[in-house]
Amino acid sequence: MSKVVYILNGPNLNLLGKRQPEIYGSQTLDDVCRLCETMGSQVGVEIVFRQSNAEHELIDWIHEAREKADGIIINPAAYSHTSIAILDALNTFDAPVVEVHISNIHKREDFRHHSYVSERAEAVLAGCGVDGYLLAVRHIAGRLSQKSD
Repeated sequence: MSKVVYILNGPNLNLLGKRQPEIYGSQTLDDVCRLCETMGSQVGVEIVFRQSNAEHELIDWIHEAREKADGIIINPAAYSHTSIAILDALNTFDAPVVEVHISNIHKREDFRHHSYVSERAEAVLAGCGVDGYLLAVRHIAGRLSQKSD
């Protein structure tokens, strides 16, 4: 049976490719979704890819993942730095969580240097561009295959 990995994307990532391409690149979120689905099929995981600008919707998807997913990759975007609620939701999820940031948040404004989500994530990928998503898919697939051995 295929393992399921939720990839959740926070606010403004729907503008990927249009918003500040000098920071976030020119690929769109649809491009990232296709890349992740391709990588998922190569490493044997099914990808559920979602984006919302609403904090409550991300929390609802994390709750849904408790019943349906074997791992979560999350780019919480600006909610990284503000949302204890997303951290609390992730703390109810009993499987691997990887946090992804397209830019290197540690080389940006001071307020971006702390992420509440990092307190739950077993790995954090920042500054790898959209390749960070692919690295995260490979990482979680590897972790899940170790668990099933």
